[in-house]
Amino acid sequence: MRANLATRLADPTRGVYFVGTTPPRAEVAEQDMLVIADKLLDRLTSVDYDGLVVYDIQDESSRNSAPRPFPFKATYDSRIYSNVLSEKSNHPTITYKSVSAKSKTEFNQWLDEAWTEYGIRNIVLVGSPSSDGQVVLPLKEAYQSLAAHRQDFNLGGVAIAERHHKKGDEHLRMQQKSIDGCKFFITQAVYNADATIDLLQQYAALCKQQGCKANRVILTFSPCGSEKTLDFMNWLGISTPSAIKTRILDADDSLAESITICEENLQKIINYCLNLEIPLGLNIESLTNRKEEIDASIKLFKLLKATLDLNLAKNF
Repeated sequence: MRANLATRLADPTRGVYFVGTTPPRAEVAEQDMLVIADKLLDRLTSVDYDGLVVYDIQDESSRNSAPRPFPFKATYDSRIYSNVLSEKSNHPTITYKSVSAKSKTEFNQWLDEAWTEYGIRNIVLVGSPSSDGQVVLPLKEAYQSLAAHRQDFNLGGVAIAERHHKKGDEHLRMQQKSIDGCKFFITQAVYNADATIDLLQQYAALCKQQGCKANRVILTFSPCGSEKTLDFMNWLGISTPSAIKTRILDADDSLAESITICEENLQKIINYCLNLEIPLGLNIESLTNRKEEIDASIKLFKLLKATLDLNLAKNF
């Protein structure tokens, strides 16, 4: 089951569905880390998911000088938590890795250990959060090292609609990342559907112009139940239109309203983009460890999966 993820990602006739999670804090004892993994997987027994996305949390203070709404804390190595979740669930994982602070030698060692010791097969490499930060290994060089590595990792990349909205070139970045070996993309959390639609339309047009197939784009969605979570989303660079913020904060049930907004945004993206020949997928995450938002993310997963499945069934 774990070995088939690349095949599923490459099949344009079906959606792919992931649950995003962060490793527990590094200060947590190993036994408690295992308990946290069990609790997460227990929540997922009622959903039909293809795998888990495990993030590599980095200190992004170089990108944003404003105080982080939730203080940064170091976490377990993403490889360790990926391996634990994969072994316990028998589902594949996609493991994020931040590369900017590693030397090329250290990165190659990380790859060796990831493959042989932790069974990692699917990875997403992330560059520096800011051009102002100290970069030891640029993302482009990390891609080159990976291409020369003896193991054949299934590589994905990050797609950021907010960056496209500002600079207008994210579709070019995606195409270059495809040339560099990326077989799929995962977006930042979507709360600005228009920015995502614009990115997908321009990416599809570029692929058509160049006579190549578009790679899978996995859209990330996350519930939001409080002003503090909204502040955190803003700090992370997630575009949230003012009208959306008002809807969430003025609602009697902010979490429920955010779920409705996410469903509306997905349907809008589907309406504009399902005919673009870009295979779509979903990644549902909780941006906080609040129980209410974690539980809401499971509800959101079920709703959005049903929405995409229904539209795919109509299209194929």
